[in-house]
Amino acid sequence: MVDKFMPKKLILAGLGATMLTVPASAEVSSESVYIFNTLLFLIGGFLVMWMAAGFAMLEAGLVRSKNVAEICLKNVTLYAVACIMFLLVGYKLMYDGVDGGYIGSFTTWFIDDGAALAEEGASFDAGYASASDFFFQMVFVATAASIVSGTVAERIKLFPFMLFTVVLTAIIYPIQGAWQWGGGWLSEAGFVDFAGSTIVHSCGGWAALMGAIVLGPRIGKYDANGRARPMPGSSLPLATLGTFILWLGWFGFNGASQLALGSAADAAAVSNIFVNTNMAAAGGVVAAMIVTKLVYKKVDLSMVLNGALAGLVSITAGPDTPGPVFSVLIGAVGGVLVVFAVPAIDKLKIDDVVGAISVHLVCGIWGTMAVPLTNADASFGVQALGVVSIGAFVLVTSAIVWFALKFTIGIRLSKEEEEVGSDLAELGLEAYPEFGRGSQKLSV
Repeated sequence: MVDKFMPKKLILAGLGATMLTVPASAEVSSESVYIFNTLLFLIGGFLVMWMAAGFAMLEAGLVRSKNVAEICLKNVTLYAVACIMFLLVGYKLMYDGVDGGYIGSFTTWFIDDGAALAEEGASFDAGYASASDFFFQMVFVATAASIVSGTVAERIKLFPFMLFTVVLTAIIYPIQGAWQWGGGWLSEAGFVDFAGSTIVHSCGGWAALMGAIVLGPRIGKYDANGRARPMPGSSLPLATLGTFILWLGWFGFNGASQLALGSAADAAAVSNIFVNTNMAAAGGVVAAMIVTKLVYKKVDLSMVLNGALAGLVSITAGPDTPGPVFSVLIGAVGGVLVVFAVPAIDKLKIDDVVGAISVHLVCGIWGTMAVPLTNADASFGVQALGVVSIGAFVLVTSAIVWFALKFTIGIRLSKEEEEVGSDLAELGLEAYPEFGRGSQKLSV
């Protein structure tokens, strides 16, 4: 007689894969599957929501002290705006009736869990509560907006930025997301982006790149010869805290993108994704530390922090197929790329305050193109098609919005406002009043 709980072997693909033992498949009720899948969405969702705090702390640490309060306000507000716009427009536009095409429907999402909540005759065929799925997909969109926030910091007006966030989260992000995650044409073509190296991170990176170009650099960022001047941030400890928060939140970002926890195989897959996500970040940290020491003779903490994020972005497109050792290598390549991408972007006089373009766009492209290295179902040609098509769409639509805002209400602080700082110019307060800018007055 064969025990149905007898362990069986599960081989995880990729270099460095290990042999894990998981229970053999057992009969599980549809209600149990429903509960576990819903729980995964909810836990993953609140971990991704916590990444909003990570972005806020990272950016607050990397901007100058005269802009810290405003960057905190932008991050909490953009999260709220993203949630509302995804509810009203974005979710249905991304997921409703795409059917191999390009766009969903312009309708508002509503909770449809009546059958599961009924006292009798409940049906759990959907596999998860619809509200849990909405919640999990909703928190992703704020990540794309946060990427833009850090890039254009210290010289953009608050309300034009928020108007751009409205369009990004309601229209731009959902449409390109529908092409893959909504079952659109890229999904039909075989494009693979497991948790969003391109759909989330490169999308935010392309929008940030166009914003930085239209907005222009901060006053004094480049000298007469075009060389970048250092503008140290307010708090490296705060930036470090933000990086750790993002690292933690990424387990929900990637792990819950398995979208199922109702079987032993799913539980093993989620565990594998957690390990790969962590190891890629570790690879990014070590690689960035070694390269900065070799190139600059000293280790740059801010670059090492970006190395961690570079590793995380790099593994996000395919955290389900590599083994841990290959995940370290994927993350390490991201860490190396970010070290060279930051000064390369500076040479183009594109002022990216926190290095978000290098982290999220450059490493998002690398991570997407790396998927076929461990996933036999992916091809380099289709991956490139996804990168180029999404990049072109986001660049064009972002440019339209940025230029429309620039030539109507204006997007940039005045010279006087920028010099005194956006805290006083936009909020009339300071994040660190005891340290000495309180005596400065902004004439209006």
